[in-house]
Amino acid sequence: MDFLSILSFLGAAIVLTLMPGPDNLFILAQSIGKGKNAGIFTTLGLCTGLLVHITAATIGISAVIYHSAFAFTVVKYAGAAYLLFLAYQSFKEKGTSLNLEIKDSLDYKSLYKKGIIMNLLNPKVSLFFLAFFPQFIHYENGNVSMQMLVYGFLFLLQTLVIFTLISMFSGKVGDFLRKSPAISKKIHMIQGTLFTFIGLKIAFSQK
Repeated sequence: MDFLSILSFLGAAIVLTLMPGPDNLFILAQSIGKGKNAGIFTTLGLCTGLLVHITAATIGISAVIYHSAFAFTVVKYAGAAYLLFLAYQSFKEKGTSLNLEIKDSLDYKSLYKKGIIMNLLNPKVSLFFLAFFPQFIHYENGNVSMQMLVYGFLFLLQTLVIFTLISMFSGKVGDFLRKSPAISKKIHMIQGTLFTFIGLKIAFSQK
């Protein structure tokens, strides 16, 4: 590994992380609906899930999912069902105004768990690591597992920074929207729509 390889990896990783996908859309939905702290704690959960994916990719477990259509399908539909369940919960609350004092009512532990579950039940994350990381591995240098772990840590770090920034920005948007009672009542609908979109995106994803 050299500085140029690390720089190239980080550049590609940042672009890919910023592209609209299940994880950053999930952060967006949570932050708008419940504030920046909700997004940040969800981000911590998502990044914990990333640790599992990175470890799995490093030791080769992800390859099992890649080569098993059944395993991929099971994980995929479990993830889609979870997101659609969250969408259902949001739609149930449509028409109700959001609590302006959301900081006092947040269940941080639940948000953290949601982030972990959301990430672990997205098989595309593991397959992404299997496809993305090897492009930056220098096999002639040996110790491929260590290189994978280093790249995994770098990917995790930049994801944490970017998702935190998204949480802060989206939280500001949510704070602004909550000041209008009419708009506030529609935030649950917006959140539910985003969850539905993410769930369907995962359900119809292909290997």
